Amino acid sequence: MPSLKDLKVRINSVKSTRKITSAMKMVAAAKLRRAQEAAEAARAYSLRMDRMLGSLASSFKGVDGGPALLSGSGRDQTHLIVVCTSNRGLCGGFNATIVRDARRMIAELKGAGKDVKLLCVGTKGRGMLKRDFGDDIVETLGEIGKKGVTYEEADSLAQKVTVMFENGDFDVCHVVFNRFQSAMTQVVTRQQLIPFMPGDDAADAHAKDNGPVASYLYEPDESEILDALLPRNLAVQFFQALLENSASEHGSRMTAMDSASRNASDMIDGLTLTFNRTRQAYITKELIEIISGAEAL
Repeated sequence: MPSLKDLKVRINSVKSTRKITSAMKMVAAAKLRRAQEAAEAARAYSLRMDRMLGSLASSFKGVDGGPALLSGSGRDQTHLIVVCTSNRGLCGGFNATIVRDARRMIAELKGAGKDVKLLCVGTKGRGMLKRDFGDDIVETLGEIGKKGVTYEEADSLAQKVTVMFENGDFDVCHVVFNRFQSAMTQVVTRQQLIPFMPGDDAADAHAKDNGPVASYLYEPDESEILDALLPRNLAVQFFQALLENSASEHGSRMTAMDSASRNASDMIDGLTLTFNRTRQAYITKELIEIISGAEAL
């Protein structure tokens, strides 16, 4: 049986932990509100651009000489997977779900005889993938999102990926991230960025759009517009993915810290009950010894 001192030390330790988890929960809740607003505000722009480019790209299907970001390299051998995770832990299963889906995707591609390269955005992803796929990791970007997600960071990431594509380092690019739905629900999402393919949200929105179909005249022509917009769309889609990931991370951390705080309170109640029972047992024992000694006299 632990001593009263050991129980008191443990109770104080758990109380200190509860203070930390409660503070982290409040900080995550404050950050979540701003991150959620940013992610939801960017969705409309990202969706509209995706739909517009999808409409433009449809006229180039089966046509040679289209933009490289649209038509691809003509091969399907080397796949680049951009794995977006966080730089910090204590956020529940946020990073684990992303890495689990990335592992599944890597296994599917390698099982089909494809080559895989990994670009890790966030140090947690690299830490979880380097054991099994260390040779496939080409670079880790740990500075993105440390001080909040910015479009400049997403544009820099898009330029890096574009240069790799132009150098022939890969043929197809996917991004894996968590799409925010609520503080308790995040959906792991795979999105193909190169060659351009409209996202699921854009396809669903287009399917549900029952209104009249407009006919557009483009100036300059579609090819020039695609040359200008496809690199920008790549940056926009990365920006959207990073914003969704940031909101998901804060929501997952807030939920995890709330659960940790409640578990700490339950542990404190249990330890306090044990402490009181142990103290009562010591008092009863001492009383018995005093009474036995008095009767012996």
